[in-house]
Amino acid sequence: MLKRQNPSAPEHIRDPAADGGAPSMSHNDSRPFFNLSQLALSAGQSKPSAALKHSKITYFEVEIVDVQSKKQICIVDKVPPASTLLDVKHKFHKACPQWYPSRVGLQLEHNGPFLKDSVSIQSLAVSSIITLYFTDLGQQVGWTTFFLTEYTGPLLIYLLFYIRLSTIYDQVESRKNFRHPVVHLACFCHCLHYIRHLLETLFVHKFSEGHTPLKNMIKGCAFYWGFTSWIAYYINHPRYTPPSFGHKQVSYAALAFLVC
Repeated sequence: MLKRQNPSAPEHIRDPAADGGAPSMSHNDSRPFFNLSQLALSAGQSKPSAALKHSKITYFEVEIVDVQSKKQICIVDKVPPASTLLDVKHKFHKACPQWYPSRVGLQLEHNGPFLKDSVSIQSLAVSSIITLYFTDLGQQVGWTTFFLTEYTGPLLIYLLFYIRLSTIYDQVESRKNFRHPVVHLACFCHCLHYIRHLLETLFVHKFSEGHTPLKNMIKGCAFYWGFTSWIAYYINHPRYTPPSFGHKQVSYAALAFLVC
């Protein structure tokens, strides 16, 4: 006789926790925890503040030394890299008011050339400290003032001789002698020449460097004013005689003047 078998109990899923193992999780259940951990890590990597960026900017210190005695005159500190040599001269003028910017000559080497005002400080830097040698260029004048003074003098001086001042010529002799037409033509050409120079100085010419030593203006004025006085004295003299070749010589001379 066959024995009836009892139905077997249902198979249970083995619990890993009962064996001391870690509980398992599906791939979809682990995704939120992964995203949360990445968010926590990225939160710690904050962007650098503006103050931190600003603190990385490099400033230069410019040491100004006398070219002759080689003694330090002053130190211009906190000079930004984008500054030019003209900016340094203005700061130097604040520290030493007696040296205004146009009077200051700066050299990178003891016997080197003078640096232009447009030179960038960053282009001169080898380290954070830049040494420049100072030279006093003397009293300076602007180029516009230079040429206006140089050209106004001859214009006025010639007119003084043209009207025959009593302090220059004898008045009795001046009234007796008749003026030749070429004397009036010479005055017109001379005035036209210097008026053109004055107008060009005011409205045409542009000067890259703004100043020049005062002694250069004195030399230029001495030449122009002296030469004008010399020729004006003889052309406007009461005993002046017309050119030897007459109107033909005057006409060719006037034409050459207009061409030039």
